[in-house]
Formats: sequence, C-alpha cells, structure tokens
Amino acid sequence: MSLRLVALLAAAPAAGLAGSLAGQVAGLPVRNAGIGTGIGVAADLGIPNQAMGKGIAYGATGSIGFGPLGLSAMAARWDPSGDGDAITSVGATGNLKVFGGPLVPLSVTVQGGIGRYRQTGIEGSRVTTLRLPAGLGLALTIPNPAFSIKPWIAPRLDLVRISESGGNVSGTEVNTDAHFGISGGVDFGFLSGLSIRAMYDRVQGGEGARPAVISLGLGFRVGT
Repeated sequence: MSLRLVALLAAAPAAGLAGSLAGQVAGLPVRNAGIGTGIGVAADLGIPNQAMGKGIAYGATGSIGFGPLGLSAMAARWDPSGDGDAITSVGATGNLKVFGGPLVPLSVTVQGGIGRYRQTGIEGSRVTTLRLPAGLGLALTIPNPAFSIKPWIAPRLDLVRISESGGNVSGTEVNTDAHFGISGGVDFGFLSGLSIRAMYDRVQGGEGARPAVISLGLGFRVGT
C-alpha cells in the first residue's frame, strides 16, 4: 500500500471513506437471509456508527427467486456526517440454497456479491471502492397464524479493492485487502406479502476499527 493510500484510509471516518469497510452498498448491511420465491422489492434506512462515518443511508432492492437460486440488485445513497460528500452506490448478489426446503424451517444459503461506489479523496482525487462479499447465511423461519418470524445470521469474507486516480495522483494507486464481516437480522412476514425487517452489520477493520450499521426496512414479495 502506498503512503498516500495509508493517509487516505487514516482520514476515512472524517471524509466518509470508512464506508469502504462496511456494507455492500455504502451505508447499508449485507443481507443474506435466504431465498424467497417470486419477485420482491424492499426499501431500507441505514444508520452507520461513528467508526463508519455516521449519517443516514437510503436504499432500494429488487430480487427474484426461483428454486434454489436467487438474484438481487440494489442501489443506495448515503450522506455521512461531517464534510464527506453524499455517496451513491450500486450492487448485486447471487444466492444458492444448499440446505432447506418448503417443509424445512432451517435454510443455509451461499452468497456472493459485488458493490461499487466512488468518492472524492485527498486533493480532489477520485477514489473508487469495489467490494466483493462472500459468505454463508443461516435462516430459521418460525411460522404462526398471523405472520412468520425469520431470524438469520451471515458470516462472510469481504474483499475490498480501493483505487485512487486523478488529482495529484500519477496513474492509479490500488490497495486490496480482506476483512471478516458478519450481518444478521430478523424479518416479520405477513400473509399479504408485506414484510418488516431489521438488520445489523459489523466488519473487523484494520487497527481495531469496528465499522457497523443498523437498518430498518419494508419489503413486499409476490409469489412467496
């Protein structure tokens, strides 16, 4: 890692750059709660902690599930506290159910994803973050007559690639790192297809940093 990128990452929380360490799309958790059949949409509000840069994030997700396979795409906008500029990010995930079925309440899902966003760095440079989370999700569906309850937890490995160019940077400087992350939450699903969901995400960052975010959201699915 170059000295310039060291300085850039050291200033990350103040500049909003700590978002590179938490959330597939900036400011929201990585979600791996299993695969629902049919088409779904959701909206989430995220509240990052101080180590990540604080502020508020808003995001929307579209998903489709068919058999053991699931795909999703998401977009988010995070406005960190302080002098950091608002960040718009996009991402996608692919999911494969390796255990579980219609009559089995426990599901195990393998997930791989990608997220990308760009920020303004030191002296006007362009900082592009590419995140590749990969992990395992365990979800338990608890039915009852009025609604279902689905708690889930998902450990993962985050591969993070940060590149800086423009400004006073000659060429492109790149740093790639890996971090352990874990997310979890609970979904409350109703017979109408509406769901309420809460999520939490935390990453083991460098030098003891603990970027984390909590979110609340609403979803709707057709074909569950």
